[in-house]
Amino acid sequence: MAHLVEHMTFKGTSHLTSVQILNRMESVGGDLNAYTGKEETIYYATFLRPHLRRAIPLLLDIVFNSTYPQEELEKEREVVIDEIESYNDSPAELIFDDFEALLFPDHPLGRNILGDPERLRQYTSADLQSFVRRNYHPSRAVLFVKGKVTMEEIMKCTPAPLRLPVSEGSEYLSSSEKNFHVGQTHDTPLPYREGQGRGPFVLERHTHQAHVMVGACGYGATDPRHVGLALLSNILGGPAMNSRLSLALRERTGLVYTVESNYTAYTDTGVWSIYFGCDHDDVKRCLRLVTKELRRLTDAPLPPRTLAAAKRQLKGQLGIAADNSENVALSIAKQYLHTHCVKSLEQRFAEIDALTSDQLLAIARDIMNPDRLTTLIYQ
Repeated sequence: MAHLVEHMTFKGTSHLTSVQILNRMESVGGDLNAYTGKEETIYYATFLRPHLRRAIPLLLDIVFNSTYPQEELEKEREVVIDEIESYNDSPAELIFDDFEALLFPDHPLGRNILGDPERLRQYTSADLQSFVRRNYHPSRAVLFVKGKVTMEEIMKCTPAPLRLPVSEGSEYLSSSEKNFHVGQTHDTPLPYREGQGRGPFVLERHTHQAHVMVGACGYGATDPRHVGLALLSNILGGPAMNSRLSLALRERTGLVYTVESNYTAYTDTGVWSIYFGCDHDDVKRCLRLVTKELRRLTDAPLPPRTLAAAKRQLKGQLGIAADNSENVALSIAKQYLHTHCVKSLEQRFAEIDALTSDQLLAIARDIMNPDRLTTLIYQ
């Protein structure tokens, strides 16, 4: 429902038609977009500084004043269903949803975002309006602006009924600025790990290559151990070609084209996983190599030089990523929405530098123990 609402938010408000919404930013070279995650929906605009008074009222209008007309819904639901079918044709993406469904059975985090075509065809405009009334309220939202603007300028662009409690900072907000409460996503906190490992679960997808995921529940974003898990995941299969899994499965053996380790920290739990695609006949060999690399992390602490190099690499990646202004803005807004604070790049570097080999060994044994992992295979 949240994903369908996201699509329909651009289809008209009490003030603007869908065409007027699309032209409002595009006509001045700006960009208006949105995406839906497991815990939030983000609506955002990127634009030149003179168009601030055009962008902010537009965002607030589509989020809080959309009308979700039935005639537009009839068309847009087919667009979403086409998106679902496109996703079903991409096993390297679909397997992530199926894996989370295994980790979080009978829980919202286990449900895929795009939805079910049959269910989508049942929704009406009234259903969307009811959903939005329950969930889309200024007290559950963050309006975040990154750029050379003042708080006074922002407030002038914001209609009084929609104004939120405000926080202002030259670059980052501090943990003390807890000005409003954002409703929790989940009814009860989730454990970071659910029992012993399960699987392998094998799904017949008749794909040209096998797709494999191995992983477990991880730590939530407010758990201080999430920094260590992020570093370990980067060592194993981060974006660098010298990651341990890349060297073991691609460079030395030529068994895979893609292998990666991913960690997503939700509010009160997380997902850590390894993904790779390989020839059907090579699955067992690849899994043995993965297990070997995991044992290296769980059997002994990292040597000082290895740990120092891993920290240096992760900090370099974070620093380079900080040059992407749009992604930084989205990340900061999301952090503040869920945790009421945002850490500066220097603070994040300090957290990485503070990690010890013994701490990382404990985290690896807790999360990456091969005996506790769940395995999913498409074949």
